[in-house]
Amino acid sequence: MIDFHAYSIEWCAAWNAHDLDRLLGGFDDSVVFKSPVARKIVPGSDGVIVGKAALRSYWSEGLRLIPNLHFTLVGTYEGIDCVTIAYRNQDGRQASEVLVFSDGLVVQGFGTYLVSPSS
Repeated sequence: MIDFHAYSIEWCAAWNAHDLDRLLGGFDDSVVFKSPVARKIVPGSDGVIVGKAALRSYWSEGLRLIPNLHFTLVGTYEGIDCVTIAYRNQDGRQASEVLVFSDGLVVQGFGTYLVSPSS
């Protein structure tokens, strides 16, 4: 059984160190990751990244574009075979990442971002 709180702490630490090897070590080779940020950074992806190599490429580009990237853990939400990691980024923006596990590896992920209500 995965200790999701410890996982979330390590996830933030890996991001803050900009260490993609450390971060991707727990991801399955065929992981599918969906994010509105990927839609902006990876042309033609429609926000869907398939495979660990493609995810590395996407996150590498993200780190290149945001060299001061830093996450602060806000909360960890445990589910069945999944975790939601709530955090604030370097700009104070709230976001969360939902990670789905199978056999101890992340097989699916979703980057989600707080939406401001329209006035």
